[in-house]
Amino acid sequence: MEIVLKNTKCKHLEIFSLLDLDHINETFKRFSSIKGPLEATIFAVNESISSRQLLKLKNYFDKINISSLSIYSNNRDTVLSGKFLKINSAFINEQEIKNKLLLFHSKNKDDILHYGTLRSGERISSNGNLCIIGDVNPGAIVSAKKNIYVWGKLLGIAFAGKSGNKNASIASLYLNPLQLRIADVIAIGPKDKPKNNYPEIAVIDKQTIIIKPHIIENKN
Repeated sequence: MEIVLKNTKCKHLEIFSLLDLDHINETFKRFSSIKGPLEATIFAVNESISSRQLLKLKNYFDKINISSLSIYSNNRDTVLSGKFLKINSAFINEQEIKNKLLLFHSKNKDDILHYGTLRSGERISSNGNLCIIGDVNPGAIVSAKKNIYVWGKLLGIAFAGKSGNKNASIASLYLNPLQLRIADVIAIGPKDKPKNNYPEIAVIDKQTIIIKPHIIENKN
C-alpha cells in the first residue's frame, strides 16, 4: 500500500509505503510532521483491506489535519470497505494505479515518462521533457517546459516550452491535436486527419507553428 500526502496548495508532497496496518505508529509519526491541511490518497494494488483496518488508518488520519481522503484499488473488497466507511473509493485497474503513482513519484523530477492513454479531463505537466507511450485523447492536456513526445495519437491539447523556450517541439506518431502551443505561439489543430504514415513534429518557424516529418537521424 502506498499513501500519498500533499497539502492543498500542492507545495509539499510525501509518499509513504505501509506494509503492515497493525504497526502504523512509526509511520504515523512521519505523517504528523507534515503541516496541513492535507489531502491523503491510498493506492492499494492487489490488496484486500478490511473495513476494520481502514477504520484504524482513518482514525490516525483524523488526528492530523486531513481535508480529504481517497482510495484507488483494483481489489473490489478494498473499494467496498472504503465505501462502507464513506471514504471516496474508486475501482481502477492495476496499470492505472501504477500510472497515477508514477506521476506522484515524478513530481519533483524534470523528465516524465508516462505509460497509458490520457482520457478527457486528465492532465500531465513536466518540468523537463514529457514522453507519453499511449494516446492523448480529446479533452486531455499535456504540457512541458521542454519537449513533448507522444508515441501514439495526439488528439488533445499540447503545450511545450512552457518556460518560454521557442526551440521546444511536439512530436507524435499521429499528430491531430485540438490545439498546439509552443512558448507564446498558439496554433489550432488541422481540420483534416493526417494522411501520412510516419511521425510528425511541430516546431516554431518564423513565429508560426509548422508541422513536418519527424526524422530521427542515425548517428552510427
